[in-house]
Amino acid sequence: MGPIGLLYVGAVLFINGLMLLGKVEGRAAALLNLFVGALQVVTPTVLILTAAGNPQQLLNASGLYLFGFTYLYVGIGLLGNFDTTGVGYFSLFVSIAALGYAYANFQVLRDPPFGVIWLYWSFLWFLFFVLLGLKRERITTYTGWVTAIQGWVTAAIPAFLILTGYWRATAVTAIVLAVFGVVVFAALWPMTRRGPAPADAPRPGEETVSGRYDE
Repeated sequence: MGPIGLLYVGAVLFINGLMLLGKVEGRAAALLNLFVGALQVVTPTVLILTAAGNPQQLLNASGLYLFGFTYLYVGIGLLGNFDTTGVGYFSLFVSIAALGYAYANFQVLRDPPFGVIWLYWSFLWFLFFVLLGLKRERITTYTGWVTAIQGWVTAAIPAFLILTGYWRATAVTAIVLAVFGVVVFAALWPMTRRGPAPADAPRPGEETVSGRYDE
């Protein structure tokens, strides 16, 4: 994934995390999802057309569609107030595919930090599956925090470091990312499960901005 596209993936994940935390209205978040989703569909299409059969470029480009289709799916769903099961089960597909891309980054592309980052994304999209596909509303706050944090840790910060020449694709970077993810996301679980619901959280039976119903 190119650093410019990665930067805006960070932006949309951050906004979507804030939406799940009740800080951003759903229709407002939908617009950025559509913008970034379109970018993440056009970009890999151009890369594939200009790849001249280069297998590594094709591999890198193919993964971008997973994100592009997710953001378009979310944006259209928010604007149309559609049921979330479709994007939820698509997220399960993305979560499983991300494991393959993690393996490819470790073994084929020899890029261990992005191997770890793909594992981050696999975990996040699995949370989307549980929340949106299985409609387990009780993990909304946890998923919101994980989404917002991943927007910075897996996308915005690496993109800025790559653009400025400070990114180091080393095993040390991969280990730091892995330790950070395990510690922070494990610590968030009991904190978010104990925390009170946001003041503007939907009451039982009240429709949310994404078309779901609170349990």
